[in-house]
Parts: sequence; C-alpha cells; structure tokens
Amino acid sequence: MTDFYFVRHGQTAANAAGLKQGTINTEITYLSETGKKQAESLRKGFDISFADRIIASPLQRTKDTADTLNQSANLPVTYDKRLLEISYGKWDGQKNADLISKYPELFDHTLNDVLPSYAPTAAGETFEHVIDRVADLMSDMSRQYADQKLILVTHGFTIKAAVLAAIGRPDNMMVIEEPDNTSVTKITYDPATSAYYLRYYNRVVSDQF
Repeated sequence: MTDFYFVRHGQTAANAAGLKQGTINTEITYLSETGKKQAESLRKGFDISFADRIIASPLQRTKDTADTLNQSANLPVTYDKRLLEISYGKWDGQKNADLISKYPELFDHTLNDVLPSYAPTAAGETFEHVIDRVADLMSDMSRQYADQKLILVTHGFTIKAAVLAAIGRPDNMMVIEEPDNTSVTKITYDPATSAYYLRYYNRVVSDQF
C-alpha cells in the first residue's frame, strides 16, 4: 500500500487578506511570519522522518513549508506541477468578499467559496481538471513508489481535489471544505483492491496523527 500525507502550506499574506491566490507566486503569496511559525509548529508536532520522500508543488509557499518540515528528516525532495493550486484565472489576486458580492450565484454561501460553475466567468481551471491531475499523480506515485510513505506539500483546493478523487468523485463537490493551513490529510491506496481510503482529513498539530 502507498500512504499519501497531504500537507497544506503555511499561511501567506494573501490568505490573511482573503485573496484568491491561485497560482500566483509573488511575495504576497510567500509564507508570512505566521505561516513560518505554523510550519515550524507542524515540524515539531509531526515528525516526518518515518516517510520515504517529499513531493511538493513548485510554488514558493509550498517549497518553504517543505524545507521547514524537512530540516531534521532530510528526505529526498522533488517537485510536481500536478500539485499546483487551482488557477482561478482572472480572479487570481482578487478579494474573495468582492467576488462574492459581484457574483453571488457562483458561490456556496455556507463555505464562502466558489462553486464549480465559476470557471467560465473567471476563465479559471475547472474542479474536474484539478481532480484529474491530482488523481493522475496519485496513480503514478502508487506505481513508482509502491509501499512507500509520501509527504505531499501542496494547497488547499488541491488537497480537497485529492479527497474528492479518493472518495469516488461525488456529484456535489462542495461537500468538502478546503483544509486549514499546515493541516495533514492521509489517503491510502491499496493495489490489491485498486481502492483509496481516506484515513483522516484536516488534522492539525494538536490532533493525534
């Protein structure tokens, strides 16, 4: 079996400001001081030395989170674009609250987040495309690293997409909220049954991993 431990990066200034940061990779989307402290807290509370390797999104916020987690473990690190955050297209960098006000019909007002129908208006990446690329990565990694434990440092929507893929792509893709910064989500793949198992979701350092 292959174990995937999905870690969301630490907080950024864009997170704190309520912006759709998507694939933006500028200073506002780098780890803030709070984000750096979160990553260090996770390192202390979640010793990743049990794992075999780290695979991270190539954006700076995920690279820096992975580097902090790996300070003591010294695992091999690679980067994969399939772990990138969803691209919100023209909405990248805009305030979530402003978008909700302008396009209320394109948001889930319980989660205050975009519905799948947002994509044509924003010229953004579809939910289905993110699910497909993360599912493709998990399939590849389960063959390439069979029976290994993998740390995947990535983004909020990308982790949500991995979970949606693992639980069979439910029709309602809003049943799962994006996980918190520096949370851990575990998915196991069993090649004997070709089945994924969601072991836990959105655990933070005060929880039992």
